Amino acid sequence: MDPVTLTTDRLLLRTVGPHDADAVYAAAQDPDIQRWTTIPSPYLREHADGFVGQLVPDGWTDSSMFTFGVFLPSGELVGMLGITVRAPGTGEIGFWAAKEHRGNGYVTEAVLAASRWAFTRVAIDRMEWRAEIGNAASRAVAEKAGFVVEGTLRSALNNQGVRRDCWVGALLPSDLGLPSTAPYLPART
Repeated sequence: MDPVTLTTDRLLLRTVGPHDADAVYAAAQDPDIQRWTTIPSPYLREHADGFVGQLVPDGWTDSSMFTFGVFLPSGELVGMLGITVRAPGTGEIGFWAAKEHRGNGYVTEAVLAASRWAFTRVAIDRMEWRAEIGNAASRAVAEKAGFVVEGTLRSALNNQGVRRDCWVGALLPSDLGLPSTAPYLPART
């Protein structure tokens, strides 16, 4: 699939390239990003170069991962967001925000835009979110975007070679008033 660009009232979501490596590298120096995400730590310039130069384009080419840089209209990097296709109809979303842009609702806005796109253009019927137990900021973004936290998965994340427990949640097209590609029959409780 060719990369797409999404816009919201305040943001531009687009693929990143070599011209964005400096901004990605600078943002990824934040200890919280290195602590709560699975990026390499320490995060070296070569990691940023490989990310924007190969990893991002390869994911779009084989439709396995759709990565967006989240930017203000000025061109300033706000954060990163990726949707990984885990199984037919199921995607997993991950994101981080640059330290100076946290608390503005930008990532929630980006998560909603990218999820709507995936539901309507990529045939995703279940968007999953996972975050290590204790990552309250990630959970707040997910919940504000409408994800339903479904529980805790034991030893489900591998971060820096250590297995960790995580929260898991999901957003469905119907949560956003959108149709699914396949019928959904919820369990009766």
